[in-house]
Amino acid sequence: MEVIKKVCVYCGSGSGAGGVYLKGARELGQEFLSREIELIYGGASIGLMGELANTVLQGGGKVTGVMPEGLFRREVPHHDLTEMIKVSTMHERKAIMADLADAFIALPGGLGTAEELFEILTWSQLKIHSKPCGILNTAGYYDKLSEFLTHAVDQQFIRTQHESMIAWSESPAGLLDKFTNYNPPTENKWLNLDRG
Repeated sequence: MEVIKKVCVYCGSGSGAGGVYLKGARELGQEFLSREIELIYGGASIGLMGELANTVLQGGGKVTGVMPEGLFRREVPHHDLTEMIKVSTMHERKAIMADLADAFIALPGGLGTAEELFEILTWSQLKIHSKPCGILNTAGYYDKLSEFLTHAVDQQFIRTQHESMIAWSESPAGLLDKFTNYNPPTENKWLNLDRG
């Protein structure tokens, strides 16, 4: 596994209920600083996105945001980033973030976070990339998602190998440590699809 220097983080533009999710974002930012990892994210200054970016910036780290110009009024862009990349579409945003990053992490978030997470996992399944993908399961936020994925495997819609390509942890350090031992899936999605 190559050294991870840049990590793309998908997370909410909201703060969530209570302060536990903001705390989780700060802890991830602090772990990035301790490992000299650059943050790649969606570029907003609010919610978990803003908390994470501010933590890295205040510690002297590098942060690159990627945001479509049409969202600049609605998503409250961060004006103090190391670099802000303006793009035309959401598709372009996600493609650039994926190209820049060595790995991907999902923090708690809503529909946009879920969409970004599942797209990058699908790209891994289809061998479009071979980079580690992980979920930071702050306060058990993604427990129900874990149950769903297990159910999908049981019902033979997801292969065990593709479920296990997702690294899970409740701690930033634990998640990043798992990335160092990541092995991308080798089995073709469609191989023996109707077996059994």
